[in-house]
Amino acid sequence: MIDKTEAYNAITTDGDKRFSTFLSYFILKAIALAGKDEEALAYLKSYYKDMLDKGATSFWEDYNTEWTEGSGNLYSPTADGEKDIHGDFGDYCYVGFRHSFCHGWSSGPVPFLVERVLGVNVIEPGCKKIKIEPHLSGLSWAKGTYPTPYGNVEIEHKLGADGKVITKFNAPKEVEIIL
Repeated sequence: MIDKTEAYNAITTDGDKRFSTFLSYFILKAIALAGKDEEALAYLKSYYKDMLDKGATSFWEDYNTEWTEGSGNLYSPTADGEKDIHGDFGDYCYVGFRHSFCHGWSSGPVPFLVERVLGVNVIEPGCKKIKIEPHLSGLSWAKGTYPTPYGNVEIEHKLGADGKVITKFNAPKEVEIIL
């Protein structure tokens, strides 16, 4: 509803601090739509890497990168002088052991990676027509499988020596692919 540059500036003012696992898809997509695909991927890597470094085996319902400073990890008892990454943090109603460590709304990176990096855009209902428009965002390759009612579409992108993306795909005959 606002200019993409204005949205980008508002979203990225504090870097990945106070990103939201619930809104990560929309945050990453807004950054990418502002023409900052590489930056969106960098935020994704930074935000979720910190969580993984603290012992996450899935993505959490609530997380703020500021919590990592001075906190222990999940897989060992909290040492003297360390903060408990689970018990000492949380926002709003999620303070003190209230946020889930495996929550569906934290899965925003998945559709972002599929739609933006892998470039899958369903154009017709039932996946009868799919446009593939990758944004490798600084990556040298991306590979994935997209399920359709007719079977999987297998997609692979590689960055060529000339800087152009080379795309290979295998799709069921019922699915038209547009590059």
